[in-house]
Amino acid sequence: MRAESWASAAGAGVNPAQAQVLALLTGRPAGLRPKEIAAHLAVSAASIADTLSALERKGLLERSPDPGDARAVIARPTQEGRGIGRRVAGAASTIAVALAELTPAEQADLLLTQIKLIRTLQRAGAIPMQRMCVSCRHFRPNAHPGASRPHHCAFVDAAIGERDLRLDCGEHEAAEPAVQSANWAAFEAPGRAVPPS
Repeated sequence: MRAESWASAAGAGVNPAQAQVLALLTGRPAGLRPKEIAAHLAVSAASIADTLSALERKGLLERSPDPGDARAVIARPTQEGRGIGRRVAGAASTIAVALAELTPAEQADLLLTQIKLIRTLQRAGAIPMQRMCVSCRHFRPNAHPGASRPHHCAFVDAAIGERDLRLDCGEHEAAEPAVQSANWAAFEAPGRAVPPS
C-alpha cells in the first residue's frame, strides 16, 4: 500500500509525507489542527509544520484561524489538494484486488482482527484514536442479538453487520470513555447488548 501511495504521490508532484497529509485531510472536511495531523501520522510537530508550509506554497492546502481557539489554526486541502488526496487514498488498488480474493468469512475475520488490533494499539498509546464504529457514540453493539446484522448505528438508525463496520467513518463522534468501555465489552461478547445512553 505504501509503495502504491508513494507512486501516486510522485505522479501528483508531492512527496509521500505531503501525500499522507492530503489523504488524511480529504477525509476530514472540517479540517484538523497541525498537532492533530502530527498525532494521526505519528510525526513531530516540526515535521508537520514544514509539510503544511510546503503544501500551502504549492496551493494544495490552506490554513485559517480555528474558531474554537484564536491561537490555533485549522488546515484544509484546497480543491486541487482534495483531488490529490482522493487519488492517493484510492491508490491501494492491488490491496483491494487481493482482499476481493478472500471469502466473505475471511474478509469479516480480517476486519474484526484489524478492529481489535487498532483498539490494542490505541490503549497502549501507540496510535491516536481512530474513527471506528466501536468507539463512536452512535454505535450500539449487539442491539439485535441473533440477527445477521446484530449491531445498530443510531446516526443512520439502521442495523449493521460485521462486514458493515467502519475503520474510518466521517460521521464518527467519540463516545465518552465509560460508554466506549461498555461498547467494547459488549462487542467482544456477542449477544450482550449495551443499553442506549
